Amino acid sequence: MRHSQGTPTGANAMKVIICGAGQVGWQIARHLSGERNDVTVVDSNADLVRRATDALDVQGIAGFASYPDVLERAGAKDADMIIAATHSDEVNMVTCQVAHSVFSIPRKIARLRAKSYLTAIYSDLYRRDHMPIDVVISPEMEVAEAAMQRLAAPAAFDTEKFLGGKASLLGLTIDEDCPIVNTPLNQLTDLFSTLRVIVVGIRREGTLFAPESGDQIFPGDACYVMAHEEDVRRTLEVFGKTHRKQERVVIIGGGNVGLMVARQLEERTTRVRVKVIERNRKIAERAAEALEKTIVLNGDGMDVALLAEANIERADAVLCVTDDDKTNMLAAVRAKSEGCPMAIALINDPTLEPLMETLGIDAYINPRSVTVSSILRHFRHGRVRAVYSIGDAEAEVIEAEVLSTSPMAGRKMRDIDFPEGVLVGMIRKGDKVVRPTGSTVIEEGDQIVLFTLTGDVPEVERLLQVSIDFF
Repeated sequence: MRHSQGTPTGANAMKVIICGAGQVGWQIARHLSGERNDVTVVDSNADLVRRATDALDVQGIAGFASYPDVLERAGAKDADMIIAATHSDEVNMVTCQVAHSVFSIPRKIARLRAKSYLTAIYSDLYRRDHMPIDVVISPEMEVAEAAMQRLAAPAAFDTEKFLGGKASLLGLTIDEDCPIVNTPLNQLTDLFSTLRVIVVGIRREGTLFAPESGDQIFPGDACYVMAHEEDVRRTLEVFGKTHRKQERVVIIGGGNVGLMVARQLEERTTRVRVKVIERNRKIAERAAEALEKTIVLNGDGMDVALLAEANIERADAVLCVTDDDKTNMLAAVRAKSEGCPMAIALINDPTLEPLMETLGIDAYINPRSVTVSSILRHFRHGRVRAVYSIGDAEAEVIEAEVLSTSPMAGRKMRDIDFPEGVLVGMIRKGDKVVRPTGSTVIEEGDQIVLFTLTGDVPEVERLLQVSIDFF
């Protein structure tokens, strides 16, 4: 049995129990076992456990995660962390309670869905002397937040904020008329010397890589760029994208996610007119009661007459967030064909993602990768403040503080031996966020944002010089 105190499995290996081998549990197990942690997966469905143990370097236990004897068999006595991500909120809560009371597992993360459990006024519930959960992850809240970010940068297919909102990661598809196609990246720096932006990743013909300074951008590439928040609009222009204002939004699906997004849009200082279409009468009535300025229509989001009633041809964006992937895809296509310029779809199944571009869907949200990103953020070693997972767990963008013990501290960027799949996107020095160059000196206390292919994550952790006392 591998142990957490840095046996040959890796300098900072941990012993982690993951309860729930569904999409989220599987992805976290894949990430953490890939980094040579000691991972055990627990699920009441023996087939899902077998799927995990066959494909990944993990151990598996079939049984109910909240049962103390099942957790004991999973090695709870000397586990460092437990992640409860089963489909039941209550099972996840009880699992964390058992992990604390019986086995004293130091770190407990639970995925909770029900709105009542997430209401801020009840947050005392999760104190150590009540229901000891260190981190509560809510897929619906995370997805609503991701949807808001997509709406804020409509020209990007992917977006995430870093360094306290001072830097943005933008995923941009390169079109034929993009002004900078066939230009080597190092010439971009000369052409736009004041623009604080760095191309950190390029996906070309299905392969994601970290570009070198002589690489060019070609039509059809999907580029990941890191831009200073103040330069986002100019960055979009340089990459041939226009910045559209979102003043009218139609949301198809009035469940938890749709309701949260509509609520957040209502609270915006700049007025956004929102219409929600929901098929289920009860859910539509609940949404209508909860929302003040939003019009809720009861009916099928694929119905052309209903879309016309929602003024789809005058909308700036449609957001398809029902609980069915295929409905979201078809509703997005239908809304586009009726004249809506921008469609965002919620897609759970990653195998459907390659179809998005073919169908003309502008952006998608994958709730699984959003949830995995937020769980990894609480797992990473060192002074890691944020982790964002890219694609099908192919790369990560990591924000971290440079410790005095890091091999990077006090050295110029050009003198640091970064792996091929790693690029520094932005650095925060005190209050200033700067675009890194070869002569930039990385100092203790700096916050840096790194793009890293998944295979290079262990080397990044070594560069961040992280030790076992990370929580």
